[in-house]
Parts: sequence; structure tokens; C-alpha cells
Amino acid sequence: MSTGVLIVDDSHFMRNLLRQILEEDYDIVGEASNGAEAVKLYKEQQPDIVMMDIVMPKCNGIKATAAIKKLDPDSRVIMCTSVGQREKMKLAVKAGADGYVTKPFEEPSVRKALKDVVPA
Repeated sequence: MSTGVLIVDDSHFMRNLLRQILEEDYDIVGEASNGAEAVKLYKEQQPDIVMMDIVMPKCNGIKATAAIKKLDPDSRVIMCTSVGQREKMKLAVKAGADGYVTKPFEEPSVRKALKDVVPA
């Protein structure tokens, strides 16, 4: 059974980039462009992992992560953050983030972040 991943980023380019990196080894169960969509899709798809951008319109990744963790404390959320967002990252960890990757994405770091939160 393959691991289902929900990709959340307001940038279409970033969602595509993550999809390209992950689709060979993971099942992409959905994509969302803001935190509100992410929470809705999480309820519908129940992915194994959520790749969550922090800065998004409507509902940011920190609020969405907190909402997903409230729905499912066992959910696994990896934050996607830009260099220099240390304070936001601290808030994300407080909200329940299980890991993070830094943009610009590099395939090895994305794969490592997923392997770190998915039991073998």
C-alpha cells in the first residue's frame, strides 16, 4: 500500500515541483492552495502525510496544521518554509508540525523529511 500525500501551497509552481519529486514513490491524494482547502481535503482523503506551506492566503499553514491535528492527533504534517522564517517555524512546531523542509526544495531533503515521519 502506498503512502498518500496531500500537497498544500498557494504557488502552483511549488505544488507541481513537490508532485514531481514525490509521485514516483508516493500517492498524491490531493492538492490545496490554502489552509482552508487543506483541512477540507484532509477530512475527505485522510492522507498519511501533509506537505504544508506556511504562508498562504485565507488560512495559513500554521492554523491549518492546528486544525488538522485537532481532527486527527496522529496526522503527520511536514511544513514547507522559506529560509529566514524561523519564528513562523517555531509557531508551526507549536501547532503540531512533525517536520519541515526549506524552500527552494531539493529532492534529497524532501525525501528525507518524509522518511523521517513515515514509519518504515
